[in-house]
Amino acid sequence: MIHKSVVAAVLLSASLVASAEVENIDNAKLARLAADGVTVIDIRTEPEWKATGVIPGSKLLTFVDERGQVDVPQWLSKVKLAVKLNEPVILICRSGSRSRAATQLLSDKAGYKTVYNATTGLNSWIAEGRPVVPLASALTK
Repeated sequence: MIHKSVVAAVLLSASLVASAEVENIDNAKLARLAADGVTVIDIRTEPEWKATGVIPGSKLLTFVDERGQVDVPQWLSKVKLAVKLNEPVILICRSGSRSRAATQLLSDKAGYKTVYNATTGLNSWIAEGRPVVPLASALTK
């Protein structure tokens, strides 16, 4: 469970620097962008990935750990290894709350110009019958 104070602190610190807008997207746009090659980063925890599976081709980079903690510098360095600053990126979590905070960080602190937030998260993606693969399959690619 995410501590609301962690998400609030991340959002507050992210709002102190001006930069590009985060675009909130629905599952249809997420599917189109992913099909066009935009990187999808699933920021949930490993137990969540194991429980539901992940979007095929997504990168797995936990944002808020199982204790509700965020190591912002470490997480940003991992994102920068996965996606270049000039490339668009989509973030997804379970319901859209963590991804909202994380997209603001990418936009405001890391300098990403095109950042998408999957506002309804993986729960909605699955509820719509969209594809997921087991975690083990995702890790072997």
